[in-house]
Amino acid sequence: MRKKVSIVGAGNVGSTAAHWIMAKELADVVLIDVVEGVPQGKALDLLQALPIEKSDVHITGANDYAATANSDIVIITAGLARKPGMSRDDLLNTNFKIMATVIERVVAYSPESILIVVSNPLDAMVQAAYRLSGFNRGRVLGMAGVLDAGRFRSFIAAELDVSVENVNSFILGGHGDTMVPLVRYTTVAGIPITELLPKERIDAMVQRTRNGGAEIVKQLKSGSAYYAPSAAAVEMAEAILKDKKKILPCAAYLEGEYGIHGYCIGVPCKLGAAGLEQIIEIKLTDEEDAALKRSAAAVKELCDIIGV
Repeated sequence: MRKKVSIVGAGNVGSTAAHWIMAKELADVVLIDVVEGVPQGKALDLLQALPIEKSDVHITGANDYAATANSDIVIITAGLARKPGMSRDDLLNTNFKIMATVIERVVAYSPESILIVVSNPLDAMVQAAYRLSGFNRGRVLGMAGVLDAGRFRSFIAAELDVSVENVNSFILGGHGDTMVPLVRYTTVAGIPITELLPKERIDAMVQRTRNGGAEIVKQLKSGSAYYAPSAAAVEMAEAILKDKKKILPCAAYLEGEYGIHGYCIGVPCKLGAAGLEQIIEIKLTDEEDAALKRSAAAVKELCDIIGV
């Protein structure tokens, strides 16, 4: 029997995640959205692509969460983008209300599922999902570090004209301006990037990575990134579905690791069939540790606003 992945939110990120899952033939998919007809139409379109892609999984589009029952993984992309005149707190509170509704329904129908949160502001929404679901921390994860590291790796590969497969990197901390790229752990075919590029070029790519989403929004004029975010969420799902024991940078609830207690933030996570199976603690420099603590403080500020 195939695994089942439900995706909440049939916008660009959610529907593209469904596309990646089906192209990889990882699981059957349920696409859920509040807008009538949208998940059904996108699911039908994807279903008709399967014979061409030679994939035998199945997809269903629905507005009723009953269709998601007994999901192995639920990827949550639902939420509003910030609109003109909307404050950060307004966006935070609005998306928290959406998350509360989603979690209530997901837990009711899939009490044994593993949650992968993509909704923004990412770290605060992961924290909300963790608190509201009542799940253990192994079953609630946030997608951020995989995306941020992917952006950083793409810039490095282009700069050095090497295969993206040769580039490995870790980015910790919150998703956004406070992210903590670990440059000294970034390698190209095992060679530290610091031996291949001058500091000013590395710093420029770090800054471009911090602004990765904003750069795409600026280019698009309307809308935001969805190919890379959805691919990142699916890499996490694949590691879980295939019990890969793969180490990826994900937002997870910390219970003292890295000296942080009681907040979700990006750290190296081993992902397998149980979800988060281990948080990998690496020794940070004083500068890196201070940056991670500042990132955690920024997450705490958002969590305090919504009371999670």
